[in-house]
Amino acid sequence: MADLHDASSLTTVELDGLEGDLDALGAATAAPPDPEPASRDASSQQPEAPETAAPEGPAPGTPARQAEVPRVEPLTRARQLLRSHPLIDGYSGLAPVLRSMHRYDLEAGESLLETDVPRLRRGGIGAQFWSLREPADGAEAPSLGAALELIDLVRATVADCPEGLRLALSADEVVDSRNRGRIAVLLGPMSGPALGDSLAVLRAVYALGVRSVTLAGTRWTQRGGLTPFGHEMVREMNRLGVLVDLSGCSSETVLRTFAITRAPVLLSHQAEPLPDDVLRGLRANNGVCMVMCTAGTLLETADRLDRIREIAGPESVALSGAYDTGLTHAAGLQDVSCVPRLIAQLLERGWSETEVTGLTWSNVARVLRGTEFAARAAQPRRAPSRAAIGALDL
Repeated sequence: MADLHDASSLTTVELDGLEGDLDALGAATAAPPDPEPASRDASSQQPEAPETAAPEGPAPGTPARQAEVPRVEPLTRARQLLRSHPLIDGYSGLAPVLRSMHRYDLEAGESLLETDVPRLRRGGIGAQFWSLREPADGAEAPSLGAALELIDLVRATVADCPEGLRLALSADEVVDSRNRGRIAVLLGPMSGPALGDSLAVLRAVYALGVRSVTLAGTRWTQRGGLTPFGHEMVREMNRLGVLVDLSGCSSETVLRTFAITRAPVLLSHQAEPLPDDVLRGLRANNGVCMVMCTAGTLLETADRLDRIREIAGPESVALSGAYDTGLTHAAGLQDVSCVPRLIAQLLERGWSETEVTGLTWSNVARVLRGTEFAARAAQPRRAPSRAAIGALDL
């Protein structure tokens, strides 16, 4: 250890027959020796002299040598960082999958799934957004009824896992869940088309706990940007404190939303790389793009994270597992327990610990708090909107 004296530093002190006496040895190393007897060999004495003239060895009261600090392997460091700053996972498809299963036990473990409580803990997951839409298969448009059924299922599932999961409706509750040793579950994203072009429905699902809505696929984002009703929807989301999720939106829609929103945005499951101008706008917005673990290899996922860090900055990048969505995952990232492997790869690439903890926890937590702050600022000034979609939006 670095604070221990080398045994060779005791050779200048004669123990005068007290060899083996531990008390005398402790006194010799802890305090200056008594005046030297005349018979002692002069070469063993410590004369007062400049440091450069002193005999080889440490100065009194300093270690003889600094022990080398052992190198901590990247995977070990990754697990240590995730213990203090666990991952806020931006997108889980678990809820629709559970609806199709007759029996399951997430707390004990489910081999048929990519997510359960034991693997969430091993993977260092502290919170997850649970999607409120069926996997896109081109069959039916997202419906409000299906979203309500998933909200009910998520609440029931969390209630059945009291030792592992906890529903969180705010940034403070996410932190409190972590402090209590529970994994926070956030309701969302909900698909924008399921709102049925209704601001009243938006307010109703917020009251049920929905905290994120995806704008992609709505009639008010299909004209290469936001329509007048789209502007009103974003402003109402800001007033309520609902995260504006721009995953899958066109670049024109994203850039227009940057100009309208008063809260940071989120791209919770962005599959395609974003253009540089969009990433620069994301940085100015203080928003976050969450990269999914669905590239061909783990290294490709790390490459995508590197690019966003380089262009938008380390404060604008985060991670989505996208587990239980039916998507193919990168080799080595087959379930939620594998997240430390990706974090280890980033550490090996030179990511600082601050950048890694931003990726896992701080960046998304900042967006949550920023959205809540914008809502508190807007509510005294803005009444609930009664706008309806009109001819200009179609």
